[in-house]
Amino acid sequence: MAEHLWNTVKSQLFWARRAFFGEACVFWMGGKPVAIDLFCGAGGFSLGAIMSGFRVALAVDCDANACRTYDANIVRGMRSKTRLIEADIAEMAVTELQREMFGLKCDLIIGGPPCQGFSSHRLKNAGVDDPRNRLLLRYFEIVSVLAPKFFIVENVPGLLWPRHRSWLRRFYSMAAASGYEVDEPASINAADYGVPQRRKRVFILGRRRDVPPVLFPPAASHCNPKLVAGTSSKPWNPVREVFKTSKIKGDPNDIHMKHGRELTDAFKATPINGGSRTASGRTLRCHQKHDGHSDVYGRIDPSLPAPTMTTACINPSKGRFVHPTAPHGITVRQAARIQTFPDWFVFHGGLMASGQQIGNAVPPRLAELLLKPLMKNLLSSRPEKKRTLDAISAHEGEEHIGSLF
Repeated sequence: MAEHLWNTVKSQLFWARRAFFGEACVFWMGGKPVAIDLFCGAGGFSLGAIMSGFRVALAVDCDANACRTYDANIVRGMRSKTRLIEADIAEMAVTELQREMFGLKCDLIIGGPPCQGFSSHRLKNAGVDDPRNRLLLRYFEIVSVLAPKFFIVENVPGLLWPRHRSWLRRFYSMAAASGYEVDEPASINAADYGVPQRRKRVFILGRRRDVPPVLFPPAASHCNPKLVAGTSSKPWNPVREVFKTSKIKGDPNDIHMKHGRELTDAFKATPINGGSRTASGRTLRCHQKHDGHSDVYGRIDPSLPAPTMTTACINPSKGRFVHPTAPHGITVRQAARIQTFPDWFVFHGGLMASGQQIGNAVPPRLAELLLKPLMKNLLSSRPEKKRTLDAISAHEGEEHIGSLF
C-alpha cells in the first residue's frame, strides 16, 4: 500500500505540473476560461479540459458510481473546485445550472449525451425512437440558455447514420436559431492523436457567431504505420506500453474478471499476442453456424493500438479483451491506461461499474489535444497574448503517453 501511495504521489506531481502550466498561462491572461461538463461520467473530458487550461466549474451526471469516481479524482484529488451535481439532466431546470454558476460566464460546454440509441450495434431501425436520443436536444437547450462561446458534443459514429438524420437536423436547426455556427461532424480516431487505441467517435463543434473561427479538429499527429512514409506523422502508438509497465502494489484497480477452468484453459490455448478464439480449440454452440464476432475471446495484439474500450472492456466475451499473454481478461487499470487515464486515477463502484465508466469516457489525452485550439482562441484577445500562446505551443511538443503510467 505504501508503494502504491508513493507512486500515486509521483504521478500526481507530474499531472500537477501539467495543470499548473495550464493555469499559469491563463493567469497571465486574466483568469482561466470556464467550462461545464454535461454527462461528465468519470471525468475523462473534464481531465483533458483541465490539462488544456480550462477551469471546469460545473459537472453533471446521473450515475452514482461515475460521480463517486469524479469526486474522488477531479474534485478532491485535483482540488479543482468543480461543483459536481449528481442528477438527471433531463429533469433539471436550466435555471438551477445558472444558479450553480454563481454569476460565472461560461466559455465552453463539453459533453457526450448517452449514445445507446445511436449505437451501430442496434439492428435495423432499433434506437431511432430511443428516449435517450432526446438528450442530444436537451444538451443544446442548456447551451442556448448558458450561451457559451463554444460547445463540443461527443458521440458514437452511429449518430451520422441516415436513420438518425432527423435528430441531427433538429440539433443543427436549434443551434442556428440561437446564433451558433456549427461545423460538420468530425469523425476522429483517437489513435491519430497518440492514444494507443483504435477508437472512432464523432465530435461536433459549435461556435457563437461573435467568436472568431477556429480550426477544428487540429491536425492529427499520428497515422497508420503503413501511411507514414513521406509524411511528418508518427506511427500509431502500440498498446504494449500498457502491459510492459510494472504493476503498482496496492492498486485497487488491478483487478480482472475471474474465469472458470474451461475458459482459463481456452485462454491458455489461445496464441499469445493477438491470437483469436478459433485457434484455442474451443467452439461455442452460438458460434458454430456463423463466423461473425471473430474478436470475441481474442487476445489483444500489443504491437498495435488496442481495440475500442467499450463499456464491457473487462469482459472477454464482449470483444478482443483478453490479456496479450496471461490467461484472463485485461484489468481495470490496463483498460484505464489504454484510455490514457493516469495511474493515480482510481475508479470506484467495483469491476463492472469501473469498466462501464472507462468505456464511456473520452480519453483525457484526446480531449486535451482537441481543446487546445479553443483555449488559444479564447486567450487570443487578452493582454500579453503572445507570450502565453508561444508557451502553449512549446508545451504541445511534450510527449505524454510515456509519462502517463
